[in-house]
Amino acid sequence: MASTSIRKTFSSNGNTKKWTFSAWIKRTGLGSVQRLLSCDEAGNNNHDDFYQFQNDDTIVLGHYDSGYYANLTPTRKFRDCNSWYHFVITWDTAQSTASDRFKFYVNGVQETSFSTATYPSQNKDSFINTTEPIEIGKRSDNDTQYLDALLTHVHFCDGYAYAASDFGETDATTGEWKAKTSPSVSYGTNGFFIFKDGNSLTDQSSNTNNWSAVSGTLTDLKDNPDNVFCTMNPLDNYWQGSTFSNGNNTVVSGSSSTTFNTSTLMMTSGKWYAEVKPTAGSATSQIGVTGRLAVNATSSLAITTSAVGYLDSGSVWGSNSNQGGSWSTYSNNDIIGIAINLDNTQGGLNKLYFSKNGVWQNSADPSNHSSTTGVLGITAPSNLTGTDNGAYAFAMNETWNDNTRTWQWNFGNGYFGTTAVATNSGNGYAGAEGASKFNYQPPTGFSALSTKGLNE
Repeated sequence: MASTSIRKTFSSNGNTKKWTFSAWIKRTGLGSVQRLLSCDEAGNNNHDDFYQFQNDDTIVLGHYDSGYYANLTPTRKFRDCNSWYHFVITWDTAQSTASDRFKFYVNGVQETSFSTATYPSQNKDSFINTTEPIEIGKRSDNDTQYLDALLTHVHFCDGYAYAASDFGETDATTGEWKAKTSPSVSYGTNGFFIFKDGNSLTDQSSNTNNWSAVSGTLTDLKDNPDNVFCTMNPLDNYWQGSTFSNGNNTVVSGSSSTTFNTSTLMMTSGKWYAEVKPTAGSATSQIGVTGRLAVNATSSLAITTSAVGYLDSGSVWGSNSNQGGSWSTYSNNDIIGIAINLDNTQGGLNKLYFSKNGVWQNSADPSNHSSTTGVLGITAPSNLTGTDNGAYAFAMNETWNDNTRTWQWNFGNGYFGTTAVATNSGNGYAGAEGASKFNYQPPTGFSALSTKGLNE
């Protein structure tokens, strides 16, 4: 939702002393002030309710009325960009015990460790649930402090104080906290349930309290709390030269130094497929896999041990040597497919394949596990040593400090940047796990790198 926000203005006040807000959120940008939920009193920006991430990736839940009347600041930081958080905020100022008037739950557990804990006075009214505009995704009184995150299953219950267990539950098989898709809660007059399915702003509570987008573009990604997709990792940013956007699936290299970036999820077995499209810039581009974390890497996939990079010049390098074969050059807006097979070895080595715009290079056939044509051999993850980490990651780098480059990755979410895949009538093609959307058909038996794919 970076640079995107949604808004709702209610026709009458609801219960300003008791309400519950519940949302699933996956952060995609760190290190800046970002508002999740915001409501300002008209004409007075010193009177507002705000729930925002801070520069240090903590969160503040505040009610400011010419000074803090309520402020909960947990000590923990929220820096995981590959997992979904479930947040529940309960405002119930009729309670006699101060700490019962304002509660915050994360993934089913009530937060109790705070650097600041100022609770509202008894029967204190909130600005939220009044006729003032309420905004999700930015500061409500101006176009600043945009939220850089994904959202799903957003509830507001007017006049009810619920706990996290009313909206989520522990999965009996996995032990993970998961969403109740149709929770048994009441919504009251101003309550709503949005983002139940994809990017829909239509209220699913039967109240018809529909919302409107007021800035940016909403996208409908496959990523959700039940199936988390791989992204590029903003915390693994060699020389800190790259910038990240669009859910950390768009990466722009820096111009002053070599950049090297890897994926959040890594692979030790299985068959996996991903797509990447360079879209701008002219820096030397290398796309491939690596068995080494970027923070410990040398400057190039071409020379890094246990890595292979497909260069835009058409050569394929690994371990500082040309891997041979007949390869096409590629340029901006070409789509490069990467298929890595860690289950079927050849000569003791695992298999790696590349495609350009749906054509497998060097006459490769990754669907045919017995084929030896066009295969690049890579060391088994169990044999990776030294600064290698025992698993492979998808990776790319811009090298030799010659310019910038923009890459848009699709790990199965169905988008390159903010543009949906265009093939198969816009439906794309699913991997073997059945819950992904690629521009080109993945090879038989290859899955999207996601929690569903990993679990299967």
